[in-house]
Amino acid sequence: MEWLKNSWRQKKAEQQPDWPEPAFLQRVCGELEALPPLVFAGEIRTLKSYLAQAQEGNAFLLQGGDCAEEFKNCTAPTIRETLKVILQMAVVLSFSGEKPVIKIGRIAGQYAKPRSSSIEKKSAIELPSYRGDIVNGADFTPEARLPDPNRLKEAYWRSASTLNLLRAFTKGGFADLHRVHAWNQDFIQKSTEGHRYEELAKAIEKALAFLKVIGIQDDHPEIHEVDFYTSHEALLLNYEEALTRKDTITGNWYDCSAHMLWIGDRTRQLDGAHIEFLRGVRNPIGMKIGPKHDLDEIKRIIERLNPNNEGGRITLITRFGADQVDRHLPPLAREITRSGFKVLWSCDPMHGNTYLSSSNYKSRKFTSIINEILRFFEVHRAEGTVPGGVHLELTGLDVTECTGGAQQIEDHHLENNYATNCDPRLNAQQALELAFLISDKLKG
Repeated sequence: MEWLKNSWRQKKAEQQPDWPEPAFLQRVCGELEALPPLVFAGEIRTLKSYLAQAQEGNAFLLQGGDCAEEFKNCTAPTIRETLKVILQMAVVLSFSGEKPVIKIGRIAGQYAKPRSSSIEKKSAIELPSYRGDIVNGADFTPEARLPDPNRLKEAYWRSASTLNLLRAFTKGGFADLHRVHAWNQDFIQKSTEGHRYEELAKAIEKALAFLKVIGIQDDHPEIHEVDFYTSHEALLLNYEEALTRKDTITGNWYDCSAHMLWIGDRTRQLDGAHIEFLRGVRNPIGMKIGPKHDLDEIKRIIERLNPNNEGGRITLITRFGADQVDRHLPPLAREITRSGFKVLWSCDPMHGNTYLSSSNYKSRKFTSIINEILRFFEVHRAEGTVPGGVHLELTGLDVTECTGGAQQIEDHHLENNYATNCDPRLNAQQALELAFLISDKLKG
């Protein structure tokens, strides 16, 4: 079947908002189609080549950021702090784990969220569910919950602003290795993880000083700049179609809303609209896999998305929950290997470990997150496959959303600074603590 960027419209599309005015939606998408791309085909191809290296164990993928970005948090301080904690984690992983780290943010476009129900009920009132700022508002009012196509344009401009700042930070000196001390947030510095990070930063400074002493100039771009990529779930297909462009160099189609896209557990139907759309764009594609997956269907989806079995194209992001990894991951890894598929294995230790706290907050236990990552590494090593990355929901802010960690956050602490409208995130200290743990596994 010939692929067109709108051929997904012939399939059933799950998790789409009930837009009130189709003609208005079409007009907005036409405006988006005329705007410049957010990312570029050459950048996407470079990322794909890096992910192919990670498949072979020669690099490691660090993918992280908000569960769902909010328009109000599109500010320089918030973007900076998120980038800062990812840079910290990457330094720990690359220096202590002795591997290059591919840095991808859940940022500059992660504004949409799938929902288990299209309706939210409070008392006797029923309203459309909050689907992320790109669709509607979080306030429980009829006005806020009405899907608004203008929010698609707002998401585009907020993503463009975020990307502009990220490029300035990563290429303009903020990410320089000489600044590793400056990435240590104030509220982390006095912690065990902060002290451990400071020791690592001193070691990096000594290494850079030694290179200079022996006559090796530190003018290499790798010392002063970093490559940073963006990603989000390819959920709203009208938006993704509007930002899909044909590359003038190769003639291939790329979804230029982000460098990498992923497809969720709720939208990866083999004959559904999301698979139909993603099979035609040349971006790296992640696929979330939860406990209820059908192994034969997963294989058929991989074949459809990557018929030429290209390296760097497919990342399988497993999200089983700490207590179900041993049941589901070994047979999955075994069969994917037996089938000869080239895939990158990444672990999402967040989504399978969510619980409702005694204080009625949705949360995640840090111990469960750690345990899923540990089992992820151990199973892949036992199966002879490569544990190639992690996919985390995190923030650089000092939130109290996940329990546990060195801060010993408990259920009754969650209300202190529970700032998410969707799923709970690791705070900066928990994220750094996790990075040291993963670096130990990389060396092992």
